[in-house]
Amino acid sequence: MAIGAKALPFTFVAHVLGVAGAAMVLVWCIHYRGGLAWESSNKSLIFNIHPVLMLIGLIIIGGEAIISYKALPFKKEEKKIIHLILHAIALILGIIGIYTAFKFHNESSIANLYSLHSWLGIGIISLYGIQWIYGFGTFFFPGGPATLRSLSLPWHVLFGLFVYVLAVGNASIGFLEKLTFLENSGLTKYGPEALLVNFTAVATILYGAFVLLSVLGQPATEDDYPYTSI
Repeated sequence: MAIGAKALPFTFVAHVLGVAGAAMVLVWCIHYRGGLAWESSNKSLIFNIHPVLMLIGLIIIGGEAIISYKALPFKKEEKKIIHLILHAIALILGIIGIYTAFKFHNESSIANLYSLHSWLGIGIISLYGIQWIYGFGTFFFPGGPATLRSLSLPWHVLFGLFVYVLAVGNASIGFLEKLTFLENSGLTKYGPEALLVNFTAVATILYGAFVLLSVLGQPATEDDYPYTSI
């Protein structure tokens, strides 16, 4: 399934939204929440690593990996390597981001895995890892037979987009959950920080939408190994 519009304009919008989302989450966590720290007596600084890495890593870099087939004017094999590397970076940052949430909870004597956001997060990062491992083995090294690659590609794309949509939705739930905690602790509901968090969530959702539109759009040039939806 595809749409008649060219993919390239959608990728440009996605890039802009990705930069905006990354800037906003950094402003929130550094300016409003006090900064980032791996070790600190202020445990909230440890938690702040979590939204930064999950948004910039899993969502934005992961999204750039998805649209690399439509956004980059390179040959098939070059785009495949870029796609693989960007997804690997996204996966690693996502794992570290989830670890920091556990680290914050454990050092703050807070229970783990009690929320829908946390349940979905574990499921999503697990599926993301499985998807990457299968893609690496089938399409890169050692590489499956041509028939297997041909049969796997549409399902690889569909499953990847499914996991990505889950990740974007869960990121939005995470912003809502954290903002609700902050507001219950006295944060002004219509103050600049609350508005910033909401705008960051909106940018995240729009970024995910334009990633999907980029996948559904027509490539600038025909490719014998396109990243298209099923």
